[in-house]
Amino acid sequence: MKRLRLKTRIVGSVVVLSNVLGNYFLSLGLKRHGPLLTFSPLAFIETLFSPWVTLGVSLLILWLLSRMALLSWTDLSYVLPVTSIGYVLSALVGRFFLAEQVSWPRWAGTLLIFAGVVLVGRTSPATHLEAQP
Repeated sequence: MKRLRLKTRIVGSVVVLSNVLGNYFLSLGLKRHGPLLTFSPLAFIETLFSPWVTLGVSLLILWLLSRMALLSWTDLSYVLPVTSIGYVLSALVGRFFLAEQVSWPRWAGTLLIFAGVVLVGRTSPATHLEAQP
C-alpha cells in the first residue's frame, strides 16, 4: 500500500504539472500568435506548429496519458479532487505569469477547491485494494 501511495503521488504530480504547464504554454502561444479569425486549415496548422503551442499540446498529451495511468489503479473519487489542485495553480499562473485579472469570486472558488484537495488528499487513494485480503 505504501508503494501505491508513492507511485500515486509521483504520477499525480506529473498529471497536475503537465496540465498546468500545458495549458500555460498553449495559452501563451495562442496569445502570442494572435487570434484565429479565419477558419483556414493553413492558419490552424501554422498555429499548431508554433513553438509554444506545440509545447503546450505535447504537455497536454502527457497529461492525458499520465491521467489514464493514474485512473487505472486509483479511485476516480480520489483522482479528480486531488488533481484539481491544477485549477488552483492555473489561477496563480494566469494571474502572475499571464497578467490576467482574477476577481475575488474566482479566488474564493479557488480557495474552496484547495480546501477540497486537502480533505480528499488525506484519504486512501484506492478503496478497492483495502477490501482485498
